[in-house]
Amino acid sequence: MDGPRVTIWNEFRHEREPGPAADVYPGGIHRHLADALAEAGIPARTAVLDDPDQGLGADDLARTDVLVWWGHRHHAAVSDEAVARVTARVLDGMGLVALHSSHFSKPFLALMGTSGRLSWRVAGERERIWCVDPGHPVAAGVETPFVIEAEEMYGEPFDVPPPDDLVFVSWFQGGEVFRSGCGWRRGRGRVFYFRPGHETFRAYHHPQVRRVIANAVRWAMPAAPGPWPCGRRSDPAEPLAR
Repeated sequence: MDGPRVTIWNEFRHEREPGPAADVYPGGIHRHLADALAEAGIPARTAVLDDPDQGLGADDLARTDVLVWWGHRHHAAVSDEAVARVTARVLDGMGLVALHSSHFSKPFLALMGTSGRLSWRVAGERERIWCVDPGHPVAAGVETPFVIEAEEMYGEPFDVPPPDDLVFVSWFQGGEVFRSGCGWRRGRGRVFYFRPGHETFRAYHHPQVRRVIANAVRWAMPAAPGPWPCGRRSDPAEPLAR
């Protein structure tokens, strides 16, 4: 496998309305993220909620090694059938990189089995992001700490299972802290959640944020395909005593 086949999925609703989201991300967050990945040498296709099959049809997912997801106000509009296809693909090896408000997306919640709840505040405050696992592949080449001057605050407690990998922790100007870069294994697939990305702020213009997302895509890339030993009848390796 030469490189990950990446699909960037976005609701693409905020940026189509006049206002700050359209000003910050003209053309859509998905296109901006695709440009960021292209700069890192990772080509990506895009899909949005209003595409056929919501951009999440069986054929769309079959040609996706890593799915990058941005959602906010329209989580409920994603069909349960699409969610089932996404989660099945993750369990079979597809990577999922969930960004910002995607902690409330249906696929992320289905894979976590928890509520995804947290505290929040939109005040355009400073976020300082610390790397707590500098040897992790998602941290490669990332400055620590790095600062986002204006962002939405997310605060603990964050109702997710304990991460298999905790890579980044955020501190906010108002005093809160948050586990902002977390990884999990689900079946054969990997899931990475990265916190920054409110639609009216410029986090996805930040070079360190862009580097983290590119690293997360590489980390979430599935391993070389091979037989999956679960869910099949197994013959004994040695004769069974009678």
